[in-house]
Amino acid sequence: MENTNKASAKFNNHASLERNELHNTIWKVANELRGSVDGWDFKQYVLGILFYRYISENMANHHNEYERKLDPSFDYASLSDEEAEIVRKSTIEEKGFFIPPSALFCNALKNAPNNEDLNVTLQNIFNEIEKSSLNTPSEENIKGLFADLDVNSNKL
Repeated sequence: MENTNKASAKFNNHASLERNELHNTIWKVANELRGSVDGWDFKQYVLGILFYRYISENMANHHNEYERKLDPSFDYASLSDEEAEIVRKSTIEEKGFFIPPSALFCNALKNAPNNEDLNVTLQNIFNEIEKSSLNTPSEENIKGLFADLDVNSNKL
């Protein structure tokens, strides 16, 4: 029981540190953009990117949880998109959408410093997430999720 409490405390501490880091980063960016970006627009960017991160992590965790029962070292984010295609249909049936490993937030973030066309990459990712739900029961829920996130805005 003591190990469980230690693990829980460690997780809560990590989550708290991550939340504080996120808070500080958002405030830093907000201060840098003050005057050039309207508060409403800024909120749309922050919430859109946070949502993208959330569904990406959820997608990776979904696959990792299942696959790690067979292979503890499995990491969905490190698969090739071709390898992940095997689970596309079942994932869309379960989740309502599909994000290939290369389009996960963690991989987009990792590649961002060297990606001169990050805005195009993000727009393509958002479009592909929406397209993955076409002709499914979740289509209406997914359609337009990222419509308010203008990655081509010159305000950024």
